[in-house]
Amino acid sequence: MPLAFKPSLLNSANPWATSKEDLQELYDCPHTGAVTTRTSMLEGFPYEPSIHRYVYFDARSSTLKHERSPYANSTFNTLGYSPIALVEYLDYIESIVTMSRRSKKPFIVSVTGTADEVATCHRLISQRGKLLDHPLLMEVNLSCPNITDRPPPAFSGTVLEEYFSKITAGTNKGESRCAWGIKTPPYTYIGHFHTLMDVLLSTTENSSPCPVSFITATNTLGSCTILVETFHPNYKPVLESESGDGIGGIAGVAIHPLALGNVKTIRKLLDQHEQLRHIEIIGVGGCQDFSGYERFISVGAAAVAVGTALGREGVGVFEKIAT
Repeated sequence: MPLAFKPSLLNSANPWATSKEDLQELYDCPHTGAVTTRTSMLEGFPYEPSIHRYVYFDARSSTLKHERSPYANSTFNTLGYSPIALVEYLDYIESIVTMSRRSKKPFIVSVTGTADEVATCHRLISQRGKLLDHPLLMEVNLSCPNITDRPPPAFSGTVLEEYFSKITAGTNKGESRCAWGIKTPPYTYIGHFHTLMDVLLSTTENSSPCPVSFITATNTLGSCTILVETFHPNYKPVLESESGDGIGGIAGVAIHPLALGNVKTIRKLLDQHEQLRHIEIIGVGGCQDFSGYERFISVGAAAVAVGTALGREGVGVFEKIAT
């Protein structure tokens, strides 16, 4: 099974998994069972520091907090993807695993782009994994809410079908490819879940298993804003955004109940179909302690990823959760 790593704890694709140094620290941590890269593209994302930012806030009051504050339990961001191209991440991974031959800790390489570009990513990741004789998986991020005029692809059945078709084309030709999965947005009504299930089922033929190995649920919740008071009673968005209106996504404790509900619903629907039962779930969204980890496992997650708490506490958060 692709997520059969121990401990069943890892980082999500986030800003604290951007550099080679970030990935090395996560790889060396004995309390991570796998390492996820920040979501990359073939050519790298056109990152603009003045626009693509994040802040910490207290979910109880929506007030800003210093990231080291114990009340900084959620983040608001206008981020896109990593400015580092996919091939550079594969080079980082090669360097890390070459220097650590005793470890076979998997890397989950998070990618995005058009369907054709993601299919190319799949081929490149598979080739590098075979060359290194090291477990590499691919996570297709179809859920970022901060790309102007580009709604998250995972909300559209037609678009999902295109991605699945392109990715599986090489495998259907007999090529050896790495296991892959998708990162979904926070679904908010049952129709979203049924659309996902319908597309997953459409990839099966003659009762063969679906080619998707895992689902990461969930990404940040979009269409949000955090306001700060300029002078009473006037407020303004705390961050700019690509559209200029200060709209972005929230993550962390603020979306924990929604993330748990997504994991539970997806697990229940997957288990209703023989061809989909093998698909495992990485739960992500607001896990900052052992109780959060247990909650995700109890609703059907095979592994739990950490983002906001990693940024606040560093890799020490994994030891805190694991012990």
